Amino acid sequence: METIIVKTPSMEGKIHVGKDAVKKRLPALTEGQTNFVVTDSNVYALYQAWFETYFPKTEIFVLPAGEENKNFQSLYGILEKMAGAGMRRTSRLFAVGGGVVGDIGGLAAALYMRGISCVQIPTTLLAQVDSSVGGKTAVDLGGVKNIVGAFYQPCEVLIDPTFLQTLPQREIKCGLGEIVKYAALSGEIFDLLSDNMGRWTDLAFLKTLITACVAHKARVVELDEKEAGERRSLNVGHTTGHAIELTSGLSHGESVLYGMLLETRMAISVGICEKEYGKKLLTLIEAAIALEPLEKVDFSNIEKDAEKARSDKKNTDDGKIKIAVATAKGQWTICALSFCEYVLSLKQAVNA
Repeated sequence: METIIVKTPSMEGKIHVGKDAVKKRLPALTEGQTNFVVTDSNVYALYQAWFETYFPKTEIFVLPAGEENKNFQSLYGILEKMAGAGMRRTSRLFAVGGGVVGDIGGLAAALYMRGISCVQIPTTLLAQVDSSVGGKTAVDLGGVKNIVGAFYQPCEVLIDPTFLQTLPQREIKCGLGEIVKYAALSGEIFDLLSDNMGRWTDLAFLKTLITACVAHKARVVELDEKEAGERRSLNVGHTTGHAIELTSGLSHGESVLYGMLLETRMAISVGICEKEYGKKLLTLIEAAIALEPLEKVDFSNIEKDAEKARSDKKNTDDGKIKIAVATAKGQWTICALSFCEYVLSLKQAVNA
């Protein structure tokens, strides 16, 4: 088991990565206080015996699986159950699941009695490499992803790659979307992916990638907990990716891959991204997109898709669309475009 420390102004947290992370840490974390678990229907169906082992006599809120359930109604239901379970300020919430569970569970912990202790136990590749780390919590509102939330750091994150054995192939591909994003930001991860093109879905290799991605994100979060500067780099591919996600029905990670594809082409065309490096990055993105299951996106109405980017929370009051793009190996920048410029660039990228 490897342990990564994250020190931020609000909290010092620990991230444990390894197949024995849960076995070594969870018993101690459940002792001495009232506990509450948030999970989803898919995870609970697969791991009911696991919950009985680690959380006997603990209130468990089972959220229906799916991004559409990451909303205020579900959040209210969780908070109501927490109150009914007699949770106090000394109590602890455990979010066991993928990104949806981590986001809404973390937000419930942040809100209840103005904040109780939270432990994240991510069970999907995407959650293990990205969303469980860094303290972003949120629900969706009005068709906009993560528009209502809070920065609230978990006291510990337990990342056990064993959970990945039960993931369908599409969820592995979804997680690779975020891993390729990290490759755009880290020369080390870029080389790992480039040198191991045939091993991307191998569980032993994924453990190496998880550790590298978590270590990178931990360093970024320490520098910029609340996304005022360096943490904006973690939005590579996400502005266009979120728009695609909302209009296509693809998973988050798959949408990020397509977002990175188009935004990298845009950055190359305007000279922001070095051409040779950009071609190598596109090779990684295209290789991830080509993995099964292959879901092609219809970009025939890209202007309508682009409208979703107007409400992206990364934009500012000047009305410009802000995208984070890789510029060279291990380097990135923010590109600000008017909506008309953004749509025109997207159209050109689709046809590139």
